[in-house]
Order: sequence, then structure tokens, then C-alpha cells
Amino acid sequence: MIDVDRLRDDLTGFASDEWITALIAVSQEKFSDDAHGDLPRWRETIASLPESGKHEFDLTLPAVTARIDWAEKARRQARENLLRLSPWRKGPFDIGNIRIDSEWRSDLKWSRFENAISPLADRRVLDVGSGNGYYALRMRGLNARLILGIDPTLLYVAQFAALTHFMQAEPVHILPLRLNELPESLPLFDTTFSMGVLYHQRDPFEHLQQLKETLRSDGELVLETLIAPGDSSGVVIPEGRYARMRNVWHLPTARRLTEWLSETGFIDTRIVDQTFTRCEEQRSTEWMSFESLHEALDPSDSNKTVEGLPAPLRAIIVCKRN
Repeated sequence: MIDVDRLRDDLTGFASDEWITALIAVSQEKFSDDAHGDLPRWRETIASLPESGKHEFDLTLPAVTARIDWAEKARRQARENLLRLSPWRKGPFDIGNIRIDSEWRSDLKWSRFENAISPLADRRVLDVGSGNGYYALRMRGLNARLILGIDPTLLYVAQFAALTHFMQAEPVHILPLRLNELPESLPLFDTTFSMGVLYHQRDPFEHLQQLKETLRSDGELVLETLIAPGDSSGVVIPEGRYARMRNVWHLPTARRLTEWLSETGFIDTRIVDQTFTRCEEQRSTEWMSFESLHEALDPSDSNKTVEGLPAPLRAIIVCKRN
């Protein structure tokens, strides 16, 4: 599910040969026969996707789009195969009028920061927690020179492989890695994104430090994470679950989060957005049929989670490496 030759070609001149070789090796290790019980099925599903002939694609639209003039049989086959790769968490996508209506309306989040960050044209970008590559593809739509997405969930890498069966995405690559599994000898990137990752880290300072080390001097970090409401310099520590999620370790206020970034060595910090997540943005669909935000909120008070904590409030922060 990784085009090794294309990955090596795209990285040549960007990083050392040793770094590239190490990156490819650690990525390929993730596809061992016992990596995931569904891996053979996902591979078969991708291999069975119909050919779509010559067509256009557009990475600038809210729904990343491939315009395909299908025969009806091929369209049905493509839809059935794409559904077999559910759940689709990020999107939306439009593959020849097959609307992949993902759990998250990721286009709404994209619109909140697209004009608040440094232009991505000609920049080398790292997308930490990339999922199936929705944001990475949108970055390519803004003419980023290279986008390397990393996410440990093999299903999301399979979804990206399915999407790129229908659209040319080079130089975008999604690899099944965590941030701490990248080879050393960073910094390499002009912009690093970390969206929806920080609150899953037991040690937020370690994550922020690792993000900083990926960036070149004066490189830009785009950080999106859950925060606690209020103007104090405090942190909410969930006991047990938060919004039915098991591994949410901390919800700093926006003020405390900016302090963490300053203490880590980031400068020029700007909070560009704070938005409560609503069920119009995160919900169950045919493409993600499990419980979603609606079931995580207090049925009598949507301002609280079922655990009695503040409802999900997400902040987007932009800052630079000193």
C-alpha cells in the first residue's frame, strides 16, 4: 500500500539517503502478515477497485473530488469496495459521484485555518495524525511541494491507497507511523500539522518537543486540540473517559496551552480559532455507522459530555519554531 519507488524519488534531495532508507524500512515493517487481521481483506479490496480511465480530479473543493464518467456496473463495484473500508472518519470525498460522507466534516475545520497559516505553496509539510489523508490532499491542492502524512492506523493508510487509485496525489504520502517512529536527523519541514493528537499524549511536553524538532528554523506549527473553556491557566484532567474516549489525558485552557508552547520554545503564538464541536460536524453516517458525538453528549445538556465534563471545545493555534 506504499509506492516505495515514488516515495524514494519524492524524498531524494529533501533528506539524506540514510534517512530515506530508514523511513522506508520502518514503514514496510508495519505491513507484516500479522500486523492486522483485516490487512489481507483491505489489500484485496483495493486490488478489486475498478479502473476509471482518464478523468479529472480537484483537491481544492470541500469534498476532494475525482470526476469519473463511470459505467454503472463499475460505479456500483467502486462504491461497494469503498464501503468495505469503513469506518471513514475524515472527509468528505466525491469519487465519481460516490459521496463518501465521513464522520467528520473535515472541510469545516479546514476552512477555520486555511487563511490563517503561512501559504503552503512550495513548502515541505509533515501531517502528524493524518488519518486517510484528507488534509494532506487539501494541502497538495494549495501546491505544497511535499506532504508526508503519518498515522499508525493501517485502515487509514488503506483508505488513502484506495483514494489515490482514482486521483494522482504525488508528492503526498501517508505512512503507518507514530511521530516518535520517524528516523532521527530532523528538522526537515517548513510546516508541521498536529491535529487531534495532543490530548491523546500522556506527556504533552514530549509531543510538543518532538513537533518542534521536525521544523526548520522559523518553521510553522499548526496545532489543533481539545481545550477546556475559561480564561484561567488551568488543565482539566479527565478521570476515566472523556466524551466516551478512553485516552484523553488533559484539556488545558487556551491560556495554558499557549504557555506550554512558550515553555517548549515556540514563538509568535496565535489562537486562530476556538469552536465547540457540534453534531452537524461530527456524526454517524452510512460510511461511519458507529456511535459518534451525539451519544457522547449529555442528552439533557449538550454543553456537557455524558461524564459531566465540558463539551468538546477545539482550538487551532499557529506558532513558529524559535
